[in-house]
Amino acid sequence: MRKVLSIILSSLTWNSRYVLSFTKESSLSILKPSHYRQSMELHRSSNDGNSFFRYIACMSGSGRCSYDSPEEFVDRRTATTGLVSAFMGICSASLLRPITSSEAAVGTLPEFSDTNAVIQGVTVNVADSTQFYNMVDFLREGFGFKVLRQSVTGSVSSVWLGFGPEQMSVPSDFVIPVSSFGTYGGHASIEVRFDAKATETFYDGVKVEGTNIAYLQVGVPGYRISQMMKYGGNVKDAFGLVNVISPAGIPFRSIVGISPDPIMFIAIYTSNVAESCAFYESLGIMKQQYPYARLGSGTGQFEPPQPKGSIYLSTSPNSMGILLLPTEKKKARLTPNPAFNALRVVYNPSDQSDTQSTQNLQVTDPSSINISFVPYSRFEAEERIGSEAAQKEQAQ
Repeated sequence: MRKVLSIILSSLTWNSRYVLSFTKESSLSILKPSHYRQSMELHRSSNDGNSFFRYIACMSGSGRCSYDSPEEFVDRRTATTGLVSAFMGICSASLLRPITSSEAAVGTLPEFSDTNAVIQGVTVNVADSTQFYNMVDFLREGFGFKVLRQSVTGSVSSVWLGFGPEQMSVPSDFVIPVSSFGTYGGHASIEVRFDAKATETFYDGVKVEGTNIAYLQVGVPGYRISQMMKYGGNVKDAFGLVNVISPAGIPFRSIVGISPDPIMFIAIYTSNVAESCAFYESLGIMKQQYPYARLGSGTGQFEPPQPKGSIYLSTSPNSMGILLLPTEKKKARLTPNPAFNALRVVYNPSDQSDTQSTQNLQVTDPSSINISFVPYSRFEAEERIGSEAAQKEQAQ
């Protein structure tokens, strides 16, 4: 199916320039005047829970678990333009039919019907408002990300960016074979997070701290190196593909091509690939075929093949995944990149009391990667509120 998708997509044109108009409304918003502030109230309850993943994390010899403060995971993600209408035309309605809640583990998308945990995106820390502005514009102007939502809670300001709807169901306006795959549900997002009270410098603009994050790979129809550099990106090389350090200190790799979700995967170094693979499989994130954004499947100069000894895992061939990369030394000691806050995962708890928790369960993988979990029911409610607020904002 992936090969068929790639063949069809290669003949399509996708305009990667996105123009958004925003206005600054108050001192609470740290976005530039060219951005907008969209306020919303997120409803939470006070009970503790998360027993399902607490059990997995604490019983695993390779993981550690703790709780963090509440985070808003969900938002309205506006649709991207021009991607895979032709592909949808060759798929039968039965293949893409919405499944019932009783059949689904997380949501009602067919892709997620057999899993209890879905990779929803990543959260990135920034140290100050300038770095915040630069990171947002680096993603928007450099790669074509869209601003999906922003949230201000106390001293913490967050903006989510991505390429398509996050909702884990088929959007009501998605029509076969008219709609593009960019308007389908289940897309990942990048949250840029700034805490005005924090004193830590996550990235000084020169040296990337930590050794556990290799890069975050995106597959987009086009990128603009001049804009990456304009907003603080440090381009390492650009021979057929681009490797760049983002203004937040997270390495990015961009491939010119088409992917069902342009946020393809996060590549993580590990000193024991088998151990890390077992850890993620225990969370319901399973081995998948390595994804490519171009027809050559790694045989050309514009997209490298799957790294030797690596393992790719995801919850669906069409969604964001994880690439486990072996370190050069088998017993190398990995240190966390402070700019990488967490890998976000939405899950459906076996204990329904988990859905009432106001805190996200934190699990740490063998490479010191933080994984933050949010119950699906809370994700669904917050995503719906964010979607409605975004639609009202756009209508004004």
